[in-house]
Amino acid sequence: MPDALIEFEHVTVMRGGTTVLHDLSLRIGVGEHIAILGPNGCGKSTLIKTITRECYPLIADGAFVRILGEERWEVDKLRTLLGIVSADLMMTCTRSVSGRDIVLSGFFSSIGIWPHQEVTAEMHERAERALQMMEVPHLADRYTDEMSSGEARRVLLARALVHDPRALILDEPSTALDLHAQHELRQTFRKLARKGIGIVMVTHHLSDLIPEIERVVLMDKGRIVADGPTREVLVEKRLAEVFRVPVSLSERDGYFNLW
Repeated sequence: MPDALIEFEHVTVMRGGTTVLHDLSLRIGVGEHIAILGPNGCGKSTLIKTITRECYPLIADGAFVRILGEERWEVDKLRTLLGIVSADLMMTCTRSVSGRDIVLSGFFSSIGIWPHQEVTAEMHERAERALQMMEVPHLADRYTDEMSSGEARRVLLARALVHDPRALILDEPSTALDLHAQHELRQTFRKLARKGIGIVMVTHHLSDLIPEIERVVLMDKGRIVADGPTREVLVEKRLAEVFRVPVSLSERDGYFNLW
């Protein structure tokens, strides 16, 4: 069995007195490309926050969260292993910051560079490499309020890549993007997946999934209701039950859509 990037075992998480994740068990392997799919309110965001140590599970016998086999992490070290591009992070980019400073801020878990933060020559070099990888070096000196949503998303991806992470965790990556920007972003994800970077796609949009994703975890009401190969999990009857609306499913060239 390959090494586990992320392991949840009998994890229950409460937020504001409400149980959001219910006795959830999940294993994601190193280098695996996986989608965690479900409607709004199913617990996907809490799952991400539990991985990143913003939420903590209830203490119970046999319950644990492990990242690369370890239950205890210093958060700054954890962020060098997992590149996070979250919906919360996307919202913060309304502030006017240069593309270069957005990428450099990945070393400090901030948005933009502040006077007390010391940026080294190596950090600059790695930031430039990440911008090149995302094919946006021309955005280094442009401010975020002058970028399109698609451009800002690529800069945030570069920010997540400065540490050469083992995996990217992508939270609703296509939010607010037009069709062209969605297409460009999916091509970028495919390129990263081929480079061996694990892709953990957390979304309620089936169209976010790229052909490299071979496994889908379907969530509903804080529980995993299906987990398996993509084509076995993505069936109309099951998706209709989870999204609570009649659906029609189509596939073309490894991409899926719902109507």
